[in-house]
Amino acid sequence: MSVLSSGRVLVSGGSGFIGAWIIRRLLARGITVRVLDARDDRRLVREIAGPAGDAVEWRIGDVSNTDTVMSAAEGCDIVAHLAAILTPACRDNPIRGAEINLIGTLNMFLAAKRYGMGRVVYMSSAGVFGPDNGHTPFPTTHYGAFKLACEGSARAFWEDDAIASVGFRPLVVYGPGRESRLTAGPTLACRAAARGESYAIPFSGMTDLIFVDDVAAAFEAALLSPFKGAHAFTMRGEMIDTAAVAEAIRAQVPGADIRAEGPLLPIAAELAAGEIAKVLPGLPRTSVAAGIAATIAHYRGA
Repeated sequence: MSVLSSGRVLVSGGSGFIGAWIIRRLLARGITVRVLDARDDRRLVREIAGPAGDAVEWRIGDVSNTDTVMSAAEGCDIVAHLAAILTPACRDNPIRGAEINLIGTLNMFLAAKRYGMGRVVYMSSAGVFGPDNGHTPFPTTHYGAFKLACEGSARAFWEDDAIASVGFRPLVVYGPGRESRLTAGPTLACRAAARGESYAIPFSGMTDLIFVDDVAAAFEAALLSPFKGAHAFTMRGEMIDTAAVAEAIRAQVPGADIRAEGPLLPIAAELAAGEIAKVLPGLPRTSVAAGIAATIAHYRGA
């Protein structure tokens, strides 16, 4: 049974790629969405959600500022927390990384506590794992360490305040709208093929690819479904070599000059399955072939 058939969801980091897809699903259900973001950039929301995206409420602010988060969360029923800075930015300025990624997450839980929301759904990362083991968290980056700390704090909020939570750990999320950072490579390759351009995916070897709408569907399910406890679920898509990704793109666009080259990603490709289906059964799982086809179709304007 849905626990949020209407009401208002606060989406932090809503200008981003995954945020836009979550917003698309929530708006389709008639749920009011308020975004808290560091910038007023609605391009992706409009691209992914269409004209309905114009109805989104928009607040500008820094998630590391407690007062800002409290103001944005007032009147909301639940939080989808996505705001973060990624591995390179955390490496270059770990203090700022901790402020946004860890303090920002604590602020979201504190807002849930103040306003009696009861649950928080947030983005963790497969970055909690190291390069050699996708089963036992052992981050080797500041970004991964902050995400793992967020998971621990989520457990503490459950023990101390009975605030339930789900954190999701995808590895490489791809699909329409993913156009920046290293792991955008598979999506950028699809875009290049659709435009008749050449492109080299800037990393090689095995990785786990998950289609963006599968991640959005998991957030939607967690926002709408009753559950107890503090959970951190690894999200598996399809483990595949990046050379095979390039081949799958060429199968959709024969003759496309798409290839994969560069170093391995610093995260193990074979991720533990976890128990996500026990808490959130029936989640979709899009094959790489189908996801690539949908991404290419998007960039062709189909």
